[in-house]
Amino acid sequence: MNVEDFLNLLKDAVLLAGIYAAMSMGMTVIYGVMKIVNLAHAGFMMLGAYFAFELFERFHIDPILGAALALPAFFLFGTGVYWLLVRWLPRSDQPTLASLLLMFGFWLVLQNAGYLIWKNEDRSIFTARTISPPLHLGFLSFSVDRLVVFLAAVGCVVLLQIGLNRSWFGRSVRSLIQNPLAAQIVGVNEEKTRRLAFGLGAALAGFAGALLAMLYSFSPDFGSPFQLRSFVIIVLGGLESFSGVAYGALVLALVETFSIQFVPASYQAAISYGLLVVVLLLLPKGIAGLLEKKWRAA
Repeated sequence: MNVEDFLNLLKDAVLLAGIYAAMSMGMTVIYGVMKIVNLAHAGFMMLGAYFAFELFERFHIDPILGAALALPAFFLFGTGVYWLLVRWLPRSDQPTLASLLLMFGFWLVLQNAGYLIWKNEDRSIFTARTISPPLHLGFLSFSVDRLVVFLAAVGCVVLLQIGLNRSWFGRSVRSLIQNPLAAQIVGVNEEKTRRLAFGLGAALAGFAGALLAMLYSFSPDFGSPFQLRSFVIIVLGGLESFSGVAYGALVLALVETFSIQFVPASYQAAISYGLLVVVLLLLPKGIAGLLEKKWRAA
């Protein structure tokens, strides 16, 4: 592999890491606040893809605008799901069997609703950007669609980080993650924060699904492989660490991109599973936990 090939692969990994971070952030928000592994994440992403598709096919709305519209639409949908189903789950500081079964069952409901409405045909979104010639920066080549999706994903993640660091909601989320009992003592409204956190997680999943629909064909089973990647990323990042999501997304994207040189692309799911096992054995607190340990030692 020469330097040019290496830099192009590195560029592809960074572009992929942006969308991976966006699609995983919602799962991190929900787990951090509620200690629920959102197995319906795949269903939200699948609906996000069809949301952008329907807006494009019926109203000729650009998929990027469709992804932006998915944020408020799926936020409302997520808060509705929380009010109808999730709020009845028992509170716990660890994931419970009840929450896993509920979210898995809801994922199956969403998936079968997708088959009922859209059948099992693969769909794709083709815009003028899809057939645009690539942009060139020296010997680096950038697909217009991938670049636009990357910028939209990174912009969303940056705005989310700013909101979580500077808003009352962000402070409430971080306090519930660190110490739920102390957060309630100082006046954090736990029920309201949980409801908004679940809505935000669903919004980010729908947004990511709409962006992914610009890059890949999709069907009602669309979200499954990306849900696996999201889970690997949040474990890599440290489960409750928002900054750790960026680290985990970059590591997974680098491993997947460079492994194509040695392993067929069809084995990427196995690579994700293998990376998950290695992290659980060697870095149970993820990259964020490792960095925190080093900072304390310093």
